[in-house]
Amino acid sequence: MKTAVEGFRLWPGALDAAAQADLVAEVFARLDDAPLYRPTTPGGRPFSVQMSNFGPLGWVSDRGGYRYQSIHPETGRPWPAIPTVLLDLWDATVGWPTPPDACLVNLYRDAAKMGLHQDKDEADLGAPVLSVSLGDTATFRIGAAEGGRTTTLRLDSGDVCALTGPARLARHGVDRVLAGSSRLIPGGGRLNLTLRCAG
Repeated sequence: MKTAVEGFRLWPGALDAAAQADLVAEVFARLDDAPLYRPTTPGGRPFSVQMSNFGPLGWVSDRGGYRYQSIHPETGRPWPAIPTVLLDLWDATVGWPTPPDACLVNLYRDAAKMGLHQDKDEADLGAPVLSVSLGDTATFRIGAAEGGRTTTLRLDSGDVCALTGPARLARHGVDRVLAGSSRLIPGGGRLNLTLRCAG
């Protein structure tokens, strides 16, 4: 897939239907211990997506800013472990020698979207970011870190993509989710799982 950004990698249909269903079940089982919640921006505006995390560290946002921390902001408990299938996927795709220590879980429902942003709260900005799409199709936008034109593409359930090399600090976001395009997620919507080396 050619985009405006060198280093963006896409593996369409990397997870088949059975693997997707198994992963969704595993994610929701872990969410019993780390419930989805709606964070706010440092300015106090609620996100349109619901979030949680897996792994030793989790990305959070509130009036104190953007950061990684080891506990759920509402329960005060450690985040659940990252599912093994995601760690295996990391090894099979990006080939980075260090395993991820954070997995951000985003649930998009209704009119939820994500504005253009850069992932730059991590300690090692050379390490790739790996993203797994499950459920409804998303309209994904990506552009170079320094600005300029952007490219729009569809991310379907089971697709995996990565920000590597020159694309590591690419601006990216989700313009919209095509509600009802999948029946995979209980209650509907799209799950996005993002693996990062945070600490």
